[in-house]
Amino acid sequence: MDASALNSPDLQRFLNQEKEKAMVNEMVAKLTSVCWDKCITSSPGNKFSSSESACLSNCAQRYMDLTLIIMKRVQSMQ
Repeated sequence: MDASALNSPDLQRFLNQEKEKAMVNEMVAKLTSVCWDKCITSSPGNKFSSSESACLSNCAQRYMDLTLIIMKRVQSMQ
């Protein structure tokens, strides 16, 4: 592969998309781990209790809100 192919816009776009996918996957894994540890206090049966479900939903929303705030802050600093 020559240098021009390595710098092609299509390749750069593909690499950026793959980085974004990896970041989303990492964020989902972290969110799952953090919220699970915080909200699930006993071994779940077939479904979550109403308090566990509410906690998971709230935790995920707060995590996403915080991530958005951090991303906006980082972008404004660049």
